[in-house]
Amino acid sequence: MISWYFSALLALLLMGIQRFFYKVAAEKKYPTEWVTFSFMATVTLLSSVAYFFQQHNDLNIRFLLIVTLINSVSFLVATVSHIEALKYIPANIAYSFIRLNVVVVVIFSIFYFREQISIIQAMGLLVAIAAIIVLTTQMEADTTKAKTRRRGTIFIFLALASGATASISSKFAAMHADKLAFMALSYLIGMIGSLGIGKALSYEKAEGKRSAALGLGLLMGLFNFAGYYAYLYALERGPLSLISAIVGMHFVIAIVLSAVIYHEKIKPAVLVGVLLTVISIILIRI
Repeated sequence: MISWYFSALLALLLMGIQRFFYKVAAEKKYPTEWVTFSFMATVTLLSSVAYFFQQHNDLNIRFLLIVTLINSVSFLVATVSHIEALKYIPANIAYSFIRLNVVVVVIFSIFYFREQISIIQAMGLLVAIAAIIVLTTQMEADTTKAKTRRRGTIFIFLALASGATASISSKFAAMHADKLAFMALSYLIGMIGSLGIGKALSYEKAEGKRSAALGLGLLMGLFNFAGYYAYLYALERGPLSLISAIVGMHFVIAIVLSAVIYHEKIKPAVLVGVLLTVISIILIRI
């Protein structure tokens, strides 16, 4: 049986690459609603097909519907807010600040689930949080215009709050629901919801880029399907506090890819954050 730690690392890698595609969507100015629709439609289709090829267990339909509704709405808001934030705030700042939702998730998991972790793992958890905090110190140094920064900050806080809600609801789903059924239904609702977000977004539409946006969304969906299933697998078998700390570091991969491909400057705080990230993952494994 695959360990929750290995599954968490796999989710870290795959979801980190997927999050980088948010930056691609922002740089190319693809219509967010079409990127999101294609992304969620891909995961919905893959999850549905995989569900019908697995051995079925009895479903608690009422619980599945409740947890799915909470997760899909919060994830949709987090996804859209994340992409929109990247249009106003540099990736190394936006990714870092948004991942502070790990702090919210850790506090909830320790007090609600009463999770027991070793002293060394607790140290790794604190180092992980420290890494995120160090990375967010860049916010004040950013030279983005005030009006633009305010818009980006609003989207960042929306992504932070909704991302924490999505993570917590994922834990409940992993423990008490069929993972593939949950993914299929959750992403189906998100896919439908994504069709209605266009009017709420405050940027010039680029209808001519619809095909490219759909293609990017398809690619995002492939990575997310594998990464999110690995995440749920880990949550089913391991502590939410540690798993959220590990997977929450996926933004580091996105930052590095953004620096390499889009030549975004990596500040010293990022290098320190990356080092702390590696240390935290090692400590959590011990």
